[in-house]
Amino acid sequence: MQTSLEDFKTDWYGVTIGLKESEIDSLIHNLILLRDKVSQHFHARSTFTGSGGIADIEVYLASEASKDDMVFDYSLPIPPTK
Repeated sequence: MQTSLEDFKTDWYGVTIGLKESEIDSLIHNLILLRDKVSQHFHARSTFTGSGGIADIEVYLASEASKDDMVFDYSLPIPPTK
């Protein structure tokens, strides 16, 4: 997994997460555990190599009544390069 933080220079930031194909099932599994309330949260943690970056991303199950400050926005599918 790779992560980066983008400073939009407007007091807003972007977080990019790049997953390997082999990591997608693990993410889905952890999301299902959240949905089914088997787990309260999970983390994606840094390997702490290199000069710094994003140390931790926590994903938790928010209340349905909580106000959203983000929504999902999907890009166009990328055709396979193989």
